[in-house]
Amino acid sequence: MAMTDSVKVPPSPTQPFKDGNADLARMAERLSALEGKVAKGAVEDRLSMVVFSGSLDRVLAAFVLATTAASSGMQVEMFFTFWALSALRDPKKNPKKSDWLGRMFGWMLPRGHKKLPMSQMHMGGAGPAMIRHVMSKKKFASIDEMLAICGEMGVKIHACDMSREIMGISAEELIDYPHIGTCGAATFLEKAAGG
Repeated sequence: MAMTDSVKVPPSPTQPFKDGNADLARMAERLSALEGKVAKGAVEDRLSMVVFSGSLDRVLAAFVLATTAASSGMQVEMFFTFWALSALRDPKKNPKKSDWLGRMFGWMLPRGHKKLPMSQMHMGGAGPAMIRHVMSKKKFASIDEMLAICGEMGVKIHACDMSREIMGISAEELIDYPHIGTCGAATFLEKAAGG
């Protein structure tokens, strides 16, 4: 199919195109410039996600996305906040809480991903056991295995400082993971934007 001067090219938000070969040439220049940015790494292939649910199925979904994105060569940043912080608590670590509210949260919140409830069909604890059994039987990766994959692929995990302080979760009780840290929402947004 031959191109003619009557071909309509979609307008740019900054420079509307008109009909003609000059407009096609200008579009080709813009495309070339964008390709150059991608080649230089100015436009990163990345995934940044907020994990805020403390439900097993939702944390599993977050790790499936993280491992898939990292396996595809994407830079991945995960920000765990509020109830999701329970998934990052190490059951073997139990630092002393200085205030009564921190002790209460520490007692009430699940300690580690193996204690997380399901968001649906929890069934008094049978739901998480059933999903883990089915995943194992079908040879799907567990959260422990996905954490290991994430660690090998450089997935960064950030625990929200504000949520940690509210819930009395100290940085010392977080899981041992090679790329874990704590930060506030503003810092995570800067990281998520590539800063």
